[in-house]
Amino acid sequence: MARPRKPLLSRDRIVGAASALVDSEGLDAVSTRRLAAVLGVSGPSLYNHFRNKEEILDAVADAVSVQVDLSMFAESDPRDWRESLHDWALSYRAALAAHPHIVPVLARGPGRRPAGLRVADAVFGAMTGAGWPPAQATRIGALMRYFITGSALGSFAGGFVDDETAYDPADYPHLGQAHLLADHRRQVDEGAFETGLRALLDGLAIQYEQYARPTEGRPSSPSGA
Repeated sequence: MARPRKPLLSRDRIVGAASALVDSEGLDAVSTRRLAAVLGVSGPSLYNHFRNKEEILDAVADAVSVQVDLSMFAESDPRDWRESLHDWALSYRAALAAHPHIVPVLARGPGRRPAGLRVADAVFGAMTGAGWPPAQATRIGALMRYFITGSALGSFAGGFVDDETAYDPADYPHLGQAHLLADHRRQVDEGAFETGLRALLDGLAIQYEQYARPTEGRPSSPSGA
């Protein structure tokens, strides 16, 4: 009886295995030796597809960027620049929340990663298309990345232990309910992100009247909206 053939090694297989390691154990778990063992191949064979560990992690990060919805930035989409940023930010954060350990790599910026560059291009193009000057559109892209990736680096609610005795009212008179936050982690964190996002967009809507120039095509956000 013939021995079953091993699946051919490919970039996709390597990225899939690396993604699973990052999700389950974090960035430090990824090494060429560990990946080779998981994939059942020799270590040097990985170098036919990637030069080093950093390239593998870049590919893992880009696989997350692919999951981010960019449909709201299409010229045919009726959403204005503010609605587009809002919906894109929710999609971006959801992708990062599903893969929190890769966030530090994504936070460094797109570099040469194709999907990451498509995200940057879509945001910048939509902002300039809505009338924002290029310099300000660049700042908006940076601001959104800081806000979204920063929110995904950790959980506010998860930073409090669920031990009531840790919050002595004599020392922390306003933290009497802090031990309950961990039980409402998703509600607190997602609510905080939505609150911050709307405040950010409210501020940009005010600036829009100062910076933006009238354009044809995509709708602009109404004054103060």
